[in-house]
Amino acid sequence: MAPQQRHARSRRLAVIAATVAASAALASGPGFAAGAGVVRVGDPPAPTPTVPAAAATTPAPAVTEPTVPPAPAVPPQPVVPPQPVVPSEPAVPSTSAVPSTPAVVTTPMPAETTKPAEAGKPDEAEKDVPAFGAYLEYDAGGVARMAELGRWLGGADLRVGHTYLPGDRWQNIEGDVDFLDAWARWRNEKDDRMFVLNVPMQEGNEAGVSDTKVGLLLREGAAGAFDHHFHALAERLVKLKAPDTVIVLGWEMNGITYTHRCGPDPEAWKKYWNRIVTTMRSVPGQKFRFDFAPSRGQDAVPWTECYPGDDTVDIIGMDSYDQPSGLTFEEQVNEPYGLQRHVDFAKAHGKPISYPEWGLFGNGDNADYVRRMITWMNEHRPLYNTLTDYCPHGVWQCSANPESSAVYRALLSKPTEPSTPPTEPPTTPAEPTTPPPTATCSPLDLGDWVEYWLGGKLCLRFDWWSHTR
Repeated sequence: MAPQQRHARSRRLAVIAATVAASAALASGPGFAAGAGVVRVGDPPAPTPTVPAAAATTPAPAVTEPTVPPAPAVPPQPVVPPQPVVPSEPAVPSTSAVPSTPAVVTTPMPAETTKPAEAGKPDEAEKDVPAFGAYLEYDAGGVARMAELGRWLGGADLRVGHTYLPGDRWQNIEGDVDFLDAWARWRNEKDDRMFVLNVPMQEGNEAGVSDTKVGLLLREGAAGAFDHHFHALAERLVKLKAPDTVIVLGWEMNGITYTHRCGPDPEAWKKYWNRIVTTMRSVPGQKFRFDFAPSRGQDAVPWTECYPGDDTVDIIGMDSYDQPSGLTFEEQVNEPYGLQRHVDFAKAHGKPISYPEWGLFGNGDNADYVRRMITWMNEHRPLYNTLTDYCPHGVWQCSANPESSAVYRALLSKPTEPSTPPTEPPTTPAEPTTPPPTATCSPLDLGDWVEYWLGGKLCLRFDWWSHTR
């Protein structure tokens, strides 16, 4: 190369060096780290921090940056739509979601979907589900398990609590038991709850009393010998502020198990029933409803022969278990005095139906029975139903019936709000197809040779002076 050319080239390199130095000097003002004014064209811009709207009107105080090399530029994160809040299982779902930072602004949902349900009123999604519950344990432990079962069902509202008075002696039939207090408190926590109480008609109710003795006791009851015991029970329930208790009086009277069975003297049994109801209704403040609940089928005597009359019956119930062995659900429906007869009889008498007891029994873990029974109840709309939830009948407290448990849980868990399936966020940020525009600097044309050694174009920031004032 000729000396003149070397001299000209030296002058050009000197000009370039001076230009680069001046660019770096201009960019190195207060508030910037060394080199902060130089940006490679083609590098993605650093993410812009989100600033709350209230803070945008007040200038931020100048902060001296630490004299350390700047962090490498971070690729822009894709904008992902806010994810809907889904309740965890089986905890009680939250009625609203509050973001922890104001970084994302979401469009608020309509008020009716975020407004918490009023106390004592079922959610809209649960209105189509007949009132249901379960017998879990007779005492205060059963009250606590109601909430646990509700959580297992995804926050479902179990509106029916069910227990039994011991039938061993008259003092207990009078309600002189401490667990009634706990059930009454549970009932009064929400207006739409229902407390169902099975009440024996005789002491020694499972003592294996002979038919002759049962007939004699029924006639004594029809004559008023036991009125005072039921008057005391009514007063007790009113005092506990449970005056609207559903009384399942003398249940499964068509069988052979209980001392309050109907078979030995059906006429005396009906008179005795009417006497008990009249006595309890005479107590001021009462609002009791009386549930006539035989077992499904004919059993020892057709249950229609024990029906005491429309004046003293408010609900016509039925205890219906999956028995005997080998009986299909269709046979349970159509057998004499079976499920269909129950529905037809109640309709003819203008009474609502109920199922105070139902569950598995003679056919083991029968998921099809559970499915069909729930479908039957959804179709015929009983006032309430309560599953008997202990082995061998149950599905939550009995591990022997896993398939039936899965069906029960699937059909009776709290419905979720319909929503558009969320878009899954990508695992890695998408590469930009074109370099994003740089709005805060001006590229310098230094020639291909300089840019080769610098690793790219240089960009002189033109907003540097705003930080030197």
